[in-house]
Amino acid sequence: MQKRTEVRIAGLGGQGVVLAGKILGRAAVYDGKRVVQTQSYGAEARGSAAKSEVIIADERVGFPMVRKCDVLVAMSQSAIDKYLKDLKEDGILLADESMVTGIPKIKARVFVVPATKMAETKLKSKICANMIMLGALTKATGITSQEAVKKAITENIPKEAQKVNIQGFKIGLELGKR
Repeated sequence: MQKRTEVRIAGLGGQGVVLAGKILGRAAVYDGKRVVQTQSYGAEARGSAAKSEVIIADERVGFPMVRKCDVLVAMSQSAIDKYLKDLKEDGILLADESMVTGIPKIKARVFVVPATKMAETKLKSKICANMIMLGALTKATGITSQEAVKKAITENIPKEAQKVNIQGFKIGLELGKR
């Protein structure tokens, strides 16, 4: 039986959800998986709804849209409000503690990750919260190898920002253990 995992990363424009989805998809390709990655965002560059969807499978992906996600990464309260209904029962929810104020009781594994807070305090840049969430996602799910994600980060992030983004990813790996 083929394995297929549907991931939705959602938040607000400017939080890097599209970049996180691209890196996750690329990492899965490096791990030998078949991948489809799509994205959407509001007309405004920052502050409007944004999402990235990644389907990772052992075999060819016939339908490229996420129907019911196995994993939901919510980087804002509006992402929870809009997409929690699409999370499979017994799926995995990763929510940014600083940006999500309320998570309803659900039948899922829930990881509350202080991504924005850690990005601000440890890395002095809240823009790295997406890499912290990506690290927590990697650790919590095992969906991709850590080495593949690091490689994808270095290939998708400008050289001058690679070090801080790798640091963010490593912080996320520690947070995903909980």
